[in-house]
Amino acid sequence: MSDPSAAKAIVVDSVSKRFELGKVGPTSMKERLISRNRSGGDDFWALKDVSFDIEVGETFALLGHNGSGKSTLLKCIARTLTPTSGNIRIVGSVAALLELGAGFHPDLTGRENIILNASILGMAGDEVEGRLPEIFAFAELEEFADTAVKHYSSGMFARLGFAVAMFLEPDILLVDEVLSVGDESFQRKCLGEVRRFQREGRTIIVVTHSADMVRHICDRAAVLDHGELIELGTPARAIGALRAAFAKKGIEVPADLGHADNLERSNAVRFTDVTLHLPDPDRDWIRPGEPLEVEVGFDSASANDDVVVALEIHDQNGNRLVGINTDRLNSPGPVVDGVGSMRFRIDRMPLLGGVYDVSVGLHNHDVSVSYDHREGAASFRVEHDTGLVGLVDVPLSADWT
Repeated sequence: MSDPSAAKAIVVDSVSKRFELGKVGPTSMKERLISRNRSGGDDFWALKDVSFDIEVGETFALLGHNGSGKSTLLKCIARTLTPTSGNIRIVGSVAALLELGAGFHPDLTGRENIILNASILGMAGDEVEGRLPEIFAFAELEEFADTAVKHYSSGMFARLGFAVAMFLEPDILLVDEVLSVGDESFQRKCLGEVRRFQREGRTIIVVTHSADMVRHICDRAAVLDHGELIELGTPARAIGALRAAFAKKGIEVPADLGHADNLERSNAVRFTDVTLHLPDPDRDWIRPGEPLEVEVGFDSASANDDVVVALEIHDQNGNRLVGINTDRLNSPGPVVDGVGSMRFRIDRMPLLGGVYDVSVGLHNHDVSVSYDHREGAASFRVEHDTGLVGLVDVPLSADWT
């Protein structure tokens, strides 16, 4: 009998993590800010009995508010922290980008740090030396190769750390918010490498606040709330659970859960409205087989010829039933400038009874920049009396022979 865990890259099994407050101080500015708001008791449970599996080749996100435990869990997976209870099983080599400059000695140069890190991992010196120009070229730091890294900016740290991780070619890549640092061109380069890793079947885990990144590159996501796992599923379902958790606690929903981070660029494009056009204006529902149009209005701050409109339909459990964009439909748009609109046309609705959510997005052609995204921007209801049971309206007939 085959081992059911054979296709698992990571198995997190009932993991809990306790910190003894007052004995070990916070190690980062974020942890100091979080610990400042904690009161009472000597123990703080950052993780509470968390369990899930990650498949080989899967891109997986950890989501949650600050202090939810997601970075602590990533450090446990990277084995820089040891769980108080439970265990984590990992298959394959791991490269972790947990914090800016993690693993770099401040008094050594960039070149010396790379050689030192590679030797610790057992890599041959000749191989490392031969690829140093490639690493510094990717990081755009050729002129700083022999500068002590204590003189690097945060962006330089991020670029060098990512370049080294790519050079190591790990089976599993762990990334904690590092991709949010750096200019747009470098973020685009990093995203290209992430997509290469995906094509090669490598496993990626990201901690991020960017819902757009989760939607575009992740297969599944887990949501943590005060150390507890509250959702595990599709990106849409996880983002919905995170929004609900924020709303339940009366916390303002972060902007990037409804919109992209980068809307202030001069060529930014925003949605202005999303309208559903039903075949019968006298009813607010449709039947299986009837058409439906989704009209999106947008406003561009300036002329932009790099705009794609995307459409997704989800059921009430957050499962994505369809995802498409204007590029995939071979419908390149014109240069958008100012107010405009476009329509998606579904000639025949193939769904059976239920309520379905419509989400829309605006991004560039290589999906490296997301201008705007509206999760659950509209919804529609399908009613039917066809006798079919299930989700899809399949044309069927029966003949006796």
